[in-house]
Amino acid sequence: MTINISNCTFIKKSKIMKKISLIISAISFFIFSSAAQEAGPVDQAAMEKAWQTYMTPGDVHKMLAKSDGEWTEDITMWMAPGAPAQKSTATVVNKMVLGGRYQQSIHKGTIMGQPFEGMGTVGYDNSKKMFVSSWVDNMGTGLMYMEGPWDDATKTITMKGKQTDPVTGKDMEMKQTVKIIDDNTQQFEMFTIQNGKESKTMEINLKKK
Repeated sequence: MTINISNCTFIKKSKIMKKISLIISAISFFIFSSAAQEAGPVDQAAMEKAWQTYMTPGDVHKMLAKSDGEWTEDITMWMAPGAPAQKSTATVVNKMVLGGRYQQSIHKGTIMGQPFEGMGTVGYDNSKKMFVSSWVDNMGTGLMYMEGPWDDATKTITMKGKQTDPVTGKDMEMKQTVKIIDDNTQQFEMFTIQNGKESKTMEINLKKK
């Protein structure tokens, strides 16, 4: 008996695509059902197309992937406006995960004489047309979430968000920028925002190994 491998592969792929389509349909139904009840009937095909666009990595994700690999970090921190700068070093390893949809970053080094570990996740939300990121580290127990656009003229991602102020226990507004100088050089800056005024708290100059 002769088995046509190409036909078997096609059938297998067809079954997989059918399963994916069913999953998308199910997710779309549960997520948008309440909205549909308020807004009226929703085109099922349009929902599936929107979800497919939302979940498919694009050119911006490919740009993110260029930063995969190991980098060195020269860190400068300011504990308060006008305070002396504190210097330290670290390394970060970037890796695209979940099918190229997000970039996971693992940071390790020493800050203020203490071992430091941090983990960030950054992605590009196809629907919002914005970068999104989350951050956790061993110098806190909260999570920082930020989002913002890409400026092609300056090759800079500017994101704003919030993290916990450990002194007050309340949210504190934050801003960060990531400037892509070239494929092997980046500059990161972090600011706190209080009463509409920005104060620079960190600068990291990154070089790819």
